[in-house]
Amino acid sequence: MVERVDGNGAGPPGHRPRTLLAMGEDVFRLQFTPPVMERLRQAAHLDDPLVISDFDAPEVRARLADCEVLLTSWGCPPITREVLDAAPQLRAIIHAAGSVRAQVPPEAFDRGLLVTTAAAVNAVPVAEYTLAMILACGKRVPFLARDARTHRSDWSYLDGYRPLTNRGRTVCVLGWSRVGRLIGRMLAPFEIDLLVVDPHADPADVAAAGGRLTSREEAFPRCDVLSLHAPLLPTTRGMIDAAALALLPDGATLINTARGALVDTPALERECRTGRLYAVLDVTEPEPLPDSSVLYSLDNVVITPHVAGSLDSETERMSMAALDELDRYRTGRPPLDPITGATFGVTA
Repeated sequence: MVERVDGNGAGPPGHRPRTLLAMGEDVFRLQFTPPVMERLRQAAHLDDPLVISDFDAPEVRARLADCEVLLTSWGCPPITREVLDAAPQLRAIIHAAGSVRAQVPPEAFDRGLLVTTAAAVNAVPVAEYTLAMILACGKRVPFLARDARTHRSDWSYLDGYRPLTNRGRTVCVLGWSRVGRLIGRMLAPFEIDLLVVDPHADPADVAAAGGRLTSREEAFPRCDVLSLHAPLLPTTRGMIDAAALALLPDGATLINTARGALVDTPALERECRTGRLYAVLDVTEPEPLPDSSVLYSLDNVVITPHVAGSLDSETERMSMAALDELDRYRTGRPPLDPITGATFGVTA
């Protein structure tokens, strides 16, 4: 078993670990801009090939033999036990994106490898999108804008959407995750009642953000907005089912920027078809929805093509966060956002 590093004692001053980038070529071009590459070259020893998206090629196996750090992102192939066996010098897997569940096996923690994620900075645009949608839906902006195409100068349709306000609204955050905690802090300046449902959350932490930790049974019937920020696990798949949706009051809005499979899609279709609930869906199950889904044609539903997370220039922020972790590792400092064996099972 490899001695656990945890960012401590990685090497002498000026240590530049042999580093291999594992991700899609298009992802590399997007995330590793010239300023990022300049900083990476100063921090790491880089060889050829620099970027790989397949661990099976002979030249990649040769690189793995003396690789100390794997710097990964979207498009990284699964890091299997065989890959770990081929990388006896590997000490850290630093992920320049969000979830590591698809890439990193549990064996990585058994071997004492340091695993970090850039999920904290990826949470920022997701929280920004969610806040914008919460406030817009308080005034029914997306739905009024759609109806304006039909009603035009006849503004009498406005009355059918009242109340049109954010003051005094109740928002329920399901999942006190990185994004959920950001949303809690972002809502603080507004006169909005924040309820949090998460069996793993610290009540004091929720209270510090101005919220109150409670149960689904208490929160759902009271909320004007239900915003989903839970990880997709076997225990959370389909958790927003017909029974959960039935708890929501008439006119409530469901916002999902987490994982589409948290929601029972047929149950949501049935509820939204009646017009009782509104929905803002940045993720769906399946994704994308089939052309035949009724959700596309409903005036009370907004669907966006998975745009809440980091895109375009926002992705550079994740690369820089990964390089922060690389700097901390090579200088023997503790990581900022580690994934451990204990947290891996409940992490998105």
